[in-house]
Amino acid sequence: MSNVVSETPAGTEKVQQPHKPTIIDKLSGDAKAVPDSLTPVLPNELIGGSVPYIAGMEEEAVWNAAVQACGTERVHYVYTIDDNRCWYLAAPSSSLASFPDSWCPLAAALPGNSEFWDRETVYLYEQEGQAAALRWDPETGRMQLFLGPARTILPRIQSMDANFVTINPLMAQLAPWRNRELRTDQLARATGRMMVITGLSVSLVAFALMIALYLIAAILQPKLENARTGTDTATNALMVNASTALENDVIKHFNRIQELLDSLYAIKGTLVRYEVLEGGAGVEWEALVPAAYTNGSQPALAGSVPEGAIEKDGRVRIKGKQ
Repeated sequence: MSNVVSETPAGTEKVQQPHKPTIIDKLSGDAKAVPDSLTPVLPNELIGGSVPYIAGMEEEAVWNAAVQACGTERVHYVYTIDDNRCWYLAAPSSSLASFPDSWCPLAAALPGNSEFWDRETVYLYEQEGQAAALRWDPETGRMQLFLGPARTILPRIQSMDANFVTINPLMAQLAPWRNRELRTDQLARATGRMMVITGLSVSLVAFALMIALYLIAAILQPKLENARTGTDTATNALMVNASTALENDVIKHFNRIQELLDSLYAIKGTLVRYEVLEGGAGVEWEALVPAAYTNGSQPALAGSVPEGAIEKDGRVRIKGKQ
C-alpha cells in the first residue's frame, strides 16, 4: 500500500477563496443573500459518473444523467470538464433538505478542481462517521465512488495499491452545487428585473430629454419672437418701398406716354410702341409721323431718329430712347 498524501508541502499552503455571487445572482438581486462560505456536507445518497462532452449541451447532459441515476428531476449536481468528458457528482435535492448553502468537499477532487492531482490517486473525505472515496479504474478509466460508514469504507480503500489524498474542507476551493429549477427561477427573476430596470432607464432618459427640449424651447422662444418681429418689420418695409417705387415708376411712364401722345396728336402722328427695358435700363418708343415732320418741332420727340423706309400710308417711322 502506498503512502497517504494528506498535507500540502510547506510554503505552498492553499487558502480557500470566499464564495462570491455570480453574475446571475447580481442580476436577479440575490447577491446579498449569497453567503461568504458554504457548509461542507457529505450527502448519504451521493452518486458520481461521467458523460461525453458536447459543447453547449454539457449541463443538459449532466442533469439528464443525474436525473436517471437519482430517480427524480429534483437533483443537485456539480461537474467539471476534462478530456472531452463531463465528470459529475449529484444527489437528490431531498437529501440536502437540512443543509442549505452547503457543498460537497469531494467535488474539489473532480478533474480540474483544486484537490485533483491525477487519476491514479484515491481521494478521501470523512465526516461524522461517514466516508466517501473517489477513484478512477486503471483498466476502464471510469470514475468510481465509494460511500458508506467510515469503519467499512476506509479499510477497503486503504487496502488498494494507490496514493491517497484526504480532502480538507477548510483548504479546498469551494465547488457549489447547481440546481436546474433554482437556476431557471433565478434567470426568470433576472430577466424580469432587467426588463424593469431597462424600462425605467428608458423612461428616465425620455423624461430628461423632454425636460431638456422644454428648457431649450423656453430659452430660444424670446429670441425667435424677436427675430420674427424683426423679419416681419423688414418685410413690411420692403413691400412698402417696393410698392412706392413701383407706383412712382408707373406714374412717370404714364406721364411720358401722355406727353408723347399729345405731341404726336399735334402733328397727326401715332405711337406704335412704348417699351420699358429690362432692369429699368431705359425706355424705347416708336411712332409713325408725317413725312414733313422735322426733328425738333416737338420737344417731347427730341432725340428721335428715322427708322427704315417710308410706310405704306406715307408716314415715316421714328424711334426714340430715354
